[in-house]
Amino acid sequence: MPPTFSEFAARRLSALLRSATALTCDPHLAQDVVQEVLIRAQRDWVRISVLDSPLAYVRKMIYHEYLSWRRRRANRDLAVSHPLLVQLGGAGLDDHVARLAERDAMRVRIARLSRRQRAVIVLRYYENLSDSEIAGVLGCSAATVRSHVSHALAALRAQDADEAHVVPLRPTDLGVDHAV
Repeated sequence: MPPTFSEFAARRLSALLRSATALTCDPHLAQDVVQEVLIRAQRDWVRISVLDSPLAYVRKMIYHEYLSWRRRRANRDLAVSHPLLVQLGGAGLDDHVARLAERDAMRVRIARLSRRQRAVIVLRYYENLSDSEIAGVLGCSAATVRSHVSHALAALRAQDADEAHVVPLRPTDLGVDHAV
């Protein structure tokens, strides 16, 4: 007997929210997307519950909802941990703080990707799906998935390179002379 919608939602809600948060890079937008999808899934639960994998179907609904989301900007400015937290991490702060700072930094990096690139990165590295499974979720070919992954990883590497070449400003660069 298939699970009821309430059982499904209770068991899978936190995992769906985690995936949606990784995808949207915004926990509030993730909640909105998951809520919209679960409302539709509840309405159609009789049909969805008898599928081979109701979870895969609902996950696909979430990715399609995100990719077609129009009420909010795709890339929003994110509140991230202060860079000093990362530097202070080795000076006695809990590893938990360092992990949060790293997660925030990765969320910012992923947020700079296009929506499709972000979707394939989350599906591959957060949900551990294969190219063919990702293709099924996004409604494209496995070759297109590999192309998006390749471009996304190249963009992330380019971000690393850009950040490595940033030269800190000195007071003299701003026309300030401390000797005065």
